[in-house]
Amino acid sequence: MTCPDYSCETDAFGRGARIIAGVDEVGRGPLAGPVTAAAVVLDPARIPEGLNDSKKLTPARRLVLLNAIVASAEVSIAHASVEEIDRLNILRASHLAMERALLGLPRRPDMALIDGNMIPRGLTIPARAIVKGDALSVSIAAASIAAKICRDRIMRDLAQHYPGYGWETNVGYPSKCHKIALRNLGVSPHHRRSFKPVHHILYQEN
Repeated sequence: MTCPDYSCETDAFGRGARIIAGVDEVGRGPLAGPVTAAAVVLDPARIPEGLNDSKKLTPARRLVLLNAIVASAEVSIAHASVEEIDRLNILRASHLAMERALLGLPRRPDMALIDGNMIPRGLTIPARAIVKGDALSVSIAAASIAAKICRDRIMRDLAQHYPGYGWETNVGYPSKCHKIALRNLGVSPHHRRSFKPVHHILYQEN
């Protein structure tokens, strides 16, 4: 299995950057909950071993790595709400979360490495979009781990207040049991009304 490395960051250093942040988001596909982004500035001398795309790691391994990331790097996590997702659209909302994560870092980066093929239009610093960046850049991989763990925790907490949708396991994604619960229980305040399965149920109710 190929793992991300520091070559994207090294290239940015070679172009004059001094503080480089990796940025990733999680939660574009779910029917419920916020979209969450993280920005991470790694210390080149203290890069945790085993960083990888969060989807390729077990939950236990992600947690170990998050603790190592928090202990050695600058980390900022931010969100865009369900209301913002419905008002703006999920792509713009995910970019807004990324912009907020970068603004939340203790030091302003002079280069952002963004997972995906688009640079958020609200960024005020130089940035490079990297397709499948969480599999190529350790900084983006670290951000993917931080964002996923944070959002999963949010959804597990919401599951305690809104039981029945299975958010403690599906974290808001459109699993079969989630869609059945949506039909049986109706739409919660945390469901994205602009997403088709939710919109159709609201339309049927009306």
